[in-house]
Amino acid sequence: MPTLIRFLFICATLVGLVYAAMWSVATFVEPRERDVTVRIPSERVNPVE
Repeated sequence: MPTLIRFLFICATLVGLVYAAMWSVATFVEPRERDVTVRIPSERVNPVE
């Protein structure tokens, strides 16, 4: 097998493995819902003019 074809085959295999891993994580992992609290400084809410 020529070197270029072997290289492209290895690259395509690695890309396929990464794509399969991303797909499986996106499909089988459920995110947990939680409350988010963001503190806003009073200077931003009531600016001093």
